Amino acid sequence: MKSAFSLRSAIMALLLCAAPMTATLAAAAIDDSTPQKLIETSSKVLFDDLDANRAKYHKDVTALHKSVRENFLPYMDVDYAAQQVLGKHWRTATPEQRKRFVTAFYTSLLKTYGEALVDFSGDRMKILPFQGDPAAPRASVRTEIRRSNGASVAVAYSVRKNEAGTWKVWDVVIEGISYVKSFREQFGLEIEQKGLDALLQRLESGVNPVGTPPAKG
Repeated sequence: MKSAFSLRSAIMALLLCAAPMTATLAAAAIDDSTPQKLIETSSKVLFDDLDANRAKYHKDVTALHKSVRENFLPYMDVDYAAQQVLGKHWRTATPEQRKRFVTAFYTSLLKTYGEALVDFSGDRMKILPFQGDPAAPRASVRTEIRRSNGASVAVAYSVRKNEAGTWKVWDVVIEGISYVKSFREQFGLEIEQKGLDALLQRLESGVNPVGTPPAKG
């Protein structure tokens, strides 16, 4: 169970880090002209950074957190993902509540899953050939993640072209389980029972942060 959690944690961290870790490298190495190229090139820069700074991140994981916070946002559609997570509750939330949720949710995700990324290596991730309409405004980039026992896990990154015409990642689907949908169900129940403000306060406190959505089966 622990190894399964670690793998899922690393995959979730990859969603958060589907962006360059170094601004200088980003300008030269990241190609976001298509969904496939976005995942391919950003993953390469990410793993190159991890290989170069793994020892540093082991000693100070907050350095990884800082790097991710400063660099992942341009390639993550955080507002849209947060909107999908809150679902119907987004419509009734105030602008201030929406802003708080976006910040608290992704900060909590980073703290929960970020550390698992430190030991993740690029040779465990295989990006599969693209299937879909290249002209469509939404796409799914399929990958496979190799477990320590050699078994493969199907992981797909959901991307969309926003109003500015930029491709951004907003969800990850692991073996058919959408993390956005899983968190929507988890948070929806909590909001129904305690209210949105209670959820915001819990996430912002850092106590009992976002958990692992239930595994399939």
